[in-house]
Amino acid sequence: MARFEDRQPSFWDTSSDCGVQPPLTDQAVREAERLLNVTLPDSLLDLLRKQNGGQVSDSRDAFPTSRPTSWSADHVPFDSVMGIGHREGTVSMLDSPYLVEEWDLPTAVVLVSGDGHYWIGLDYRTCGRHGEPSVAWFDADDNSELALAPDFRSFVNRLTSARKFESELE
Repeated sequence: MARFEDRQPSFWDTSSDCGVQPPLTDQAVREAERLLNVTLPDSLLDLLRKQNGGQVSDSRDAFPTSRPTSWSADHVPFDSVMGIGHREGTVSMLDSPYLVEEWDLPTAVVLVSGDGHYWIGLDYRTCGRHGEPSVAWFDADDNSELALAPDFRSFVNRLTSARKFESELE
């Protein structure tokens, strides 16, 4: 398995600016952490400093699961990451408090990806607002959740291509 540092250069789909926020600054990180009342994981911030949100590479757009979800029997999608910012027409991690309330999700969660029917989020319920959050899948349609990884770094290290799962069905 490739190390987190080895995955960073090929993490983003640089051919698209969909969902990309302005370059991340230290001030923006401080403001986001204040607004969200959490400490964001260094591994997430490392990725956002390279590109502040957007589409991920198709070699990193799925996460294998240990049990079925409403999405698939063996994986969940991870095609984009919310950045930190206020770009018009783009959803941001800063929208998490509103989205969590709108979709009736646990309050100690910061969303990093999703579309309304499902979300992938940083789950601070066990570690507290300033600990190292786990990563979980939240399905708003069937009101279920699934723990994915103990931390964001581990989550990124296990990302793979959704095509892998398609080829296994053939």
